[in-house]
Amino acid sequence: MAEYDVVIVGAGPAGSMTAKWAAKGGVRVLMIEKRQEIGSPVRCGEGISRSWLDSVGITLDAKSVARQVKGAKIVAPNGSSFYLSEKMAGNEVGIVLERVFFDKLLARDAVKAGADLMLKTSAVKLLKTGDKVTGVKTKSWGETKDIKCGCVVGADGYESQVGRWAGINTSLAPRDITSCFQYRLTNINHEADYCEFVLGSKAPGGYIWIFPKNEDTANVGIGMQLTKLKDPADVKKYLDKYIQNDLRLKKGRPLELVSGAVSICAPIDKAIGSGILLVGDAARQIDPITGGGISNSCKAAKVAGEVLSRATREKDFSERSLQRYEKGWRDLLENHLYRNWMAKEKLVTLTDDTFNKVIATLNEVGVEKMSTYSILKAIEAKHPELVKEFRNFL
Repeated sequence: MAEYDVVIVGAGPAGSMTAKWAAKGGVRVLMIEKRQEIGSPVRCGEGISRSWLDSVGITLDAKSVARQVKGAKIVAPNGSSFYLSEKMAGNEVGIVLERVFFDKLLARDAVKAGADLMLKTSAVKLLKTGDKVTGVKTKSWGETKDIKCGCVVGADGYESQVGRWAGINTSLAPRDITSCFQYRLTNINHEADYCEFVLGSKAPGGYIWIFPKNEDTANVGIGMQLTKLKDPADVKKYLDKYIQNDLRLKKGRPLELVSGAVSICAPIDKAIGSGILLVGDAARQIDPITGGGISNSCKAAKVAGEVLSRATREKDFSERSLQRYEKGWRDLLENHLYRNWMAKEKLVTLTDDTFNKVIATLNEVGVEKMSTYSILKAIEAKHPELVKEFRNFL
């Protein structure tokens, strides 16, 4: 039986960043990834901001960056637009990544820090002694193997099995799931210096995005709240209809397509147990308004890695010891996530007419930052009736 201090299931940003910061702290780390290639297939709009990268120790290389943009363009149902600079626009605007290379960069950083990595290796079961997780059973190239460890980290994304096996409640109500579909569309004529967000009934319960990869290519995708779908194919139909009605995109041709789901829920009650810890979308740390999760995952992962370093030194992976991770990531993210979840619950009820008025008001009075609070304050100054259902946010 192999033995490590920590085994991390999943080598996306959350897993790699946890591995890196744990290994830097002297932890014997193994990271396993079920796919044969890190970063592929891409299931992401690929937009991030620059503001948080230094805080988690990420230095981008040229391959990881597809496009640097000036800011965000918010489009109302009637076609009117409001522009935000990169610094004002939030965590999904500033850089459009090449996720295949970005994820590999983070995994490489983890390995350079001392972590081991195994590809085409799946977790099939948690090993337990009573309620304590003591390792993981893996399957690699047709062979199963038990790996003993002090803590298993579930960084296995939206469909996380590790959380379910550990008995951690990560279940989602339909209203807290966004169904997504995206093309990488080429031969288009778009505004290549801005990440575009289209609001309203063109994407019920969500939005359409256009994230530029270069002058004639962009990620063009849609997210719709699951409760707004009459049929699973609706999400593609809505996007196809939008593309056909947009002269900039109509002649575009897809280079690839991806589909999947994203959690847009309030923070879960618990992300740890004895010998177990969840991070990233496995821990439902995704922004409920945007569906973006890279920055949140990396911030929480740094906390996880540092907590695991201390737990290793103390030889204590009990739930009480790992409570430091719960406190750390919640101090960083929980209030923001919960407020955005409450705002999302209200936003999905707004009509096209209301969205049109909101964008018109923002163009008239301006806004200092794309946050729920600052946007509502700007609207309140001109049209207090538009924010009456959001009073508790102000």
